[in-house]
Amino acid sequence: MARQAILPQTAPFNDSERASLDSVLCGATPIQRAWLAGFLAGLDAAGGQNAVAPAAPPKASEPLTIIYASESGNCEALAGSVAKLAKKSGFKPKVVDFADLDVATLTGSKNLIAIAATWGEGEPPARATRAYNELMGDGAPRLDGVTFGVLALGDTSYVEFCAIGKALDARFEALGGTRGAERADLDLDFDKPAADWIKNTLKALALAPAPSADNVVAVDFAGRAAAEDDDAEPSREPVVVEVVDHINLNSSLSDKETIHLALEFEDGAPAYEPGDSLEIYPENDPALVEDILKATNLTGDEALRKALLSERDITTLSATTVERFAKATGHAEAQKLIDSGELRAWIEGRHLIDLIETFPATLSAEHLNTITRPLPPRAYSIASSRKEVGDEVHLVIAAVRYETHGRSRSGVTSVQVADRIKNGSKLRVKLKPNRHFRLPQDPATDIIMVGPGTGVAPFRAFVQERRAIEATGRSWLFFGDRQFTHDFLYQLEWQEALEDGSLTKIDVAFSRDQPEKIYVQDRIRHHAKEVVEWLDGGASFYVCGDANRMAKDVRNAVVHAYAEVKSLSETDAEAAVAALERAHRYQQDVY
Repeated sequence: MARQAILPQTAPFNDSERASLDSVLCGATPIQRAWLAGFLAGLDAAGGQNAVAPAAPPKASEPLTIIYASESGNCEALAGSVAKLAKKSGFKPKVVDFADLDVATLTGSKNLIAIAATWGEGEPPARATRAYNELMGDGAPRLDGVTFGVLALGDTSYVEFCAIGKALDARFEALGGTRGAERADLDLDFDKPAADWIKNTLKALALAPAPSADNVVAVDFAGRAAAEDDDAEPSREPVVVEVVDHINLNSSLSDKETIHLALEFEDGAPAYEPGDSLEIYPENDPALVEDILKATNLTGDEALRKALLSERDITTLSATTVERFAKATGHAEAQKLIDSGELRAWIEGRHLIDLIETFPATLSAEHLNTITRPLPPRAYSIASSRKEVGDEVHLVIAAVRYETHGRSRSGVTSVQVADRIKNGSKLRVKLKPNRHFRLPQDPATDIIMVGPGTGVAPFRAFVQERRAIEATGRSWLFFGDRQFTHDFLYQLEWQEALEDGSLTKIDVAFSRDQPEKIYVQDRIRHHAKEVVEWLDGGASFYVCGDANRMAKDVRNAVVHAYAEVKSLSETDAEAAVAALERAHRYQQDVY
């Protein structure tokens, strides 16, 4: 039986053309017709281009495993960017946190991208330690047939710049993997180079199809949904807030300054959760800026003064900074220092001003821009719950002051906040979510919180949140500082929380109140039996604060508690704590 014609006689085609089109359209499915309609509409929107490349034959999605080792969330965000770009290109990415990684599964990864941060003095992020050690150990699986690329994030102010990324890159090759893209080692200003590396690496690993000709219109039926997802992401742009409370939490007799800072958002506080951080975009010390301008004979350059105040990092002195300085100026003595092998020892405790004064040279604004990096924001744990403080965000910031090489030094943001910020001042800030440091979903779950000094910040938010939702789970806070009388941060609030039941118990350690120093880890050891009982009963354990010593000592104290209370070997006790970590019941927010 003859098919009924779809195109009317009035269609602008001759008889043979109408017959050809009818033969295609009559048998087309609704999806095929919709595709054709969209294609033609897009073609017309593109300017009526009529040279169309033939469609490539259907191709199965190419698998891609993306693993990330992240502490502050930057590597996790980049892993998401890789996955999004790969998916839009028609491939099948799988993103895995190092904390959840089963290293044995990497053998089946045809294509592998690793994004890794280096923490402290060349260590992996705390959450990545287990899987990283397994990869570096004798039992690591072979990666024959795996093509890989590594993106390393670090900070040039540390000696072991990008050490973890470098180690992973070498290890993947040693295990039989094939390097499909050269590793990139990126500093704090990583956004643009990371985006370029991701795009180029996907091409180098043959994960992305070759770019289409300019005159081909791509029709993406998922485009609308993807665009809506993009719009739903939190803005990465900073906003201006007003300081509405500025209080020194230490007594006037303390040798510390810890500022409680309350910030108010003009259009309402962002949808932050307890555990998130807020980044402050700081300004450098104006006196230090003047010292640099005088040392370079550039005091008359107002544009440079503005850039040094709020745009360039003028405190960090790294080997990279000195190398750029020597190259820009041709300074023979600076180059001699580099060649001597003593550079890293020399820069310890020094800043940019020391370099300029030690090696006088003719410098221009362009030179200073070249040898410095952008001034990065500083992240601080949020110390409040929106359910209790509304459209405010509270932070706890300790002023950093010290002296090295005969010069007084200060923390960029912390001393700006302590000395130059008052009520009514404005600051630029940006929310930094941290989904790996969250309260348990079940409010009946017990929690143990360890936060000495400013590490107590997120736990103030935890207690406020649990009070607001009337959580029934118990809560136990370990807090420490130097002296009970002068340094007990939020003492009255903790007492009120104990009274209203939002805090079940608190144990404190003030290191300078007795001849022998006592720290939070000592209190954990003292209460080992009860700590293990809470954990065996399902409690979640949280640590916030110094990564270099405190966090390690606290973890060791918990391992020791398991060994002592349950009569376990050191290996089995370590395995017990590792199991808590894998279950996301041992969480850290360290710096």
